[in-house]
Amino acid sequence: MPLRSTSSRTVQRLPSLPSYPPGRRCPGKDSVAKLRTRGALVVFFAACFAQAKTGTRPLFEPTDLELEDPGWLGFDFQTGTIRGRDPWRVVVSDFEFNAGVLPNLELDIDASYALEGSNRSPFSQPHAVTDALWTSVKWGVKDWHEDTLGRSWALGMQAGPKLPIARGSRGVGIEGLVLLGLLAHKTHFVLNAGFLNDPRSSASGSRPFGLECGLDIRAPFDQADTVAFIGELAGVHFFSSDPHQLSTTAGLSYSPYQYLDLSIVGLAGWLNGSDRYGLLLGVTPKFRWFST
Repeated sequence: MPLRSTSSRTVQRLPSLPSYPPGRRCPGKDSVAKLRTRGALVVFFAACFAQAKTGTRPLFEPTDLELEDPGWLGFDFQTGTIRGRDPWRVVVSDFEFNAGVLPNLELDIDASYALEGSNRSPFSQPHAVTDALWTSVKWGVKDWHEDTLGRSWALGMQAGPKLPIARGSRGVGIEGLVLLGLLAHKTHFVLNAGFLNDPRSSASGSRPFGLECGLDIRAPFDQADTVAFIGELAGVHFFSSDPHQLSTTAGLSYSPYQYLDLSIVGLAGWLNGSDRYGLLLGVTPKFRWFST
């Protein structure tokens, strides 16, 4: 998961949200077609989670400090193929839902759903694998600027419960992060540090518990931030029996409009708890849900 030029709302803009030239237009009121599309997405994900019968796994993806403007909704979808330590996995959707509430506050929902197969094919003896549903609040705490050095900083927090959506999983978990963002020479860095305590995978299973640390990077290639390099470094040290994780991602983001981002990202894992490698395609549309 990621990093997010300065403006009057530095806390939101500093680490992640690209700046766009005045000529680009934001979408107006939602059309009936857009509403139908959203409804179809809701039905699709509800059906997916209803079929999630077996398998859970703790996940950590670094996040950014982008906060949606009040009245705006952001959706981040990724899909692709990943090779685990042994089996292949088709990621049906790794998604985030962000709702801007206040200038420095947004509500987030984060989850993933995948079909895991054998070491030969993701379609051989597939079974559902899903992460816990993380419902959280992201808060932009403070920002400050170093004008002489041309740098800006921002501090934020994200925390909330993790819900057991896979059948057989038990208990409500929790995850919390402290976010420190830096904007220097148009490159955005966001350092993540925190912990996770996930639901049990079964009634008799133990809770995955660990400390997590990560870095999210976005480096634009042009003044308008239309095309940018995006990358992540993510690690989890578990105090439970789960194997430790360390992974990296690198890719490109293309933003043809202020309300649409497209991406392609490659993944590589370095420890036993991480996936070996993979390729993910992403789309991030934004919509206005009420006027401010």
